[in-house]
Amino acid sequence: MYFVYIIYSPLKDKYYVGACEDVSKRLVKHNTNHSGFTGKMGDWVIKWNEEHPHKITALARERQIKSWKSRKMIEKLIASV
Repeated sequence: MYFVYIIYSPLKDKYYVGACEDVSKRLVKHNTNHSGFTGKMGDWVIKWNEEHPHKITALARERQIKSWKSRKMIEKLIASV
């Protein structure tokens, strides 16, 4: 199984959209100090995730959400759960 997920950083007040096989393990990686968008804060929390049977469908959904470039749409998606 693959997942599309949205995480949120209260310190940055930003959302991040990603896809992976294990959301819990991926969240640990996001919260470690590394270079990149999510690496400096360490306060990321999972706000939403969606299961997909295939990697290709998860990546397509991730691209779709990222293409919105809209905080309102992401928050609407999160609220729909």
